[in-house]
Amino acid sequence: MASTTQIPLFFFFFLLLITNSVSSQRIHSDDSSDPLTDCSGRWIYIRNLPSRFNLDLLANCSEYPLFDNFCPYLANHGLGHKTHNKSHSWYRTDSLMLELIFHRRILEYPCLTSDRNLANAIYLPYYAAIDALRYLYGPDVNSSMEHGVQLFEFLQSDAPEIWERHMGNDHFLVMARPAWDFSQPLENDPPIWGTSFLELQEFYNVTALVPEARPWPWQEHAVPYPTSFHPANLAFFEAWIQRVRRSKRNTLMLFAGGGGVSASPNIRRSIRNECENNSSSSSIHCLENIGEYSQICEIVDCSNGICEHDPLRYMKPMLQATFCLQPPGDTPTRRSTFDSIMAGCIPVFFEELSAKTQYGWHMPEEQYGEFSVFIPKEEVVFKGLKILDVLMGMPRSEVMKMRERVVELIPRVMYRRHRSSMGLTGIKDAVDIAVESTLQKIKARIQNFLAQ
Repeated sequence: MASTTQIPLFFFFFLLLITNSVSSQRIHSDDSSDPLTDCSGRWIYIRNLPSRFNLDLLANCSEYPLFDNFCPYLANHGLGHKTHNKSHSWYRTDSLMLELIFHRRILEYPCLTSDRNLANAIYLPYYAAIDALRYLYGPDVNSSMEHGVQLFEFLQSDAPEIWERHMGNDHFLVMARPAWDFSQPLENDPPIWGTSFLELQEFYNVTALVPEARPWPWQEHAVPYPTSFHPANLAFFEAWIQRVRRSKRNTLMLFAGGGGVSASPNIRRSIRNECENNSSSSSIHCLENIGEYSQICEIVDCSNGICEHDPLRYMKPMLQATFCLQPPGDTPTRRSTFDSIMAGCIPVFFEELSAKTQYGWHMPEEQYGEFSVFIPKEEVVFKGLKILDVLMGMPRSEVMKMRERVVELIPRVMYRRHRSSMGLTGIKDAVDIAVESTLQKIKARIQNFLAQ
């Protein structure tokens, strides 16, 4: 019942932080004297939005029984509560809190400016996914085409010159749900699923950072799902990296998830069948190319969301596995992809939309063969290809190289804790890379806009 007592304090401190953000950050008059900070082309102006677009939305955290009570996950500025009292870096993080996590982190960005005319990009601290809950699960389900209208009206009425300077091409925001959830056609009557935020012509020029993009991502770009690992200093980060490298891999392949129990053919069912047929752990399995394993395949049952806020359920098995299977579910992407990377477990994909064509900023598309395995799901489901045969056919030396490349990806997909130590902030994490890449994307958009 922590939510009823801790939420008011959270509101107070978060509001205080936001209210004083620009004045307390090292804005351009301060940064110009710091030779270590080059803010040329990197200035960001945080748009001051009314609280109804962010903080007020958090007060409704328990009002969507069809969804979930997300009050407990608001703690620690969206990281959630620690997994246990002695934990330094592990939290019960909910993916929906990505907007809060990003907002809190961008307040520490070294190149914030209070001069909107100097800004290279405008950040909108709008909690779009949380606001979308009233359209998806609440009283406004029949008005989902109106999602975003009030925000645009505000941008047009309050200092409209900020928007009009580049007609929104320099604006960006974070939306903590797949882009599909904001892509319902405006003409759908009655609404089917989702809101129409990304279908509104008014926001065509705005860059949206989402955990899953559509195949034609003009407006949006995918960023990693937040995992539960949020170290605050370099010592905690390096200790985890050492644990990942030292971990003994006793399981060849692992699947952490649900589904696959229906009668119809699908990749999850194929995985379950193959795993159940090779799940004996009574002896050591000597595989010719890739070493000895006490277990060929393991399934961590995460049905009904039981793993979502409990990383202890799946991180230890992932630390002990060489390959982590990442089949698509309701949508192509999975948070589990990034959980497995945190554990140094080589991801095995069955669709290119699951990661390769999504997260190019954080995991370059041309490098996927160096840290992951791709097996077309059609080959497995309809042509009888065995996943085990593919993985067993890989030379041990190649597997070792791939695992090391996975470990090297950990900082790039990690969301470090806010107020991290100086040593850790010197390592670019998911937010740093997202901001840097967004600035480049916006620069190109503005150039195209001015050329028209």
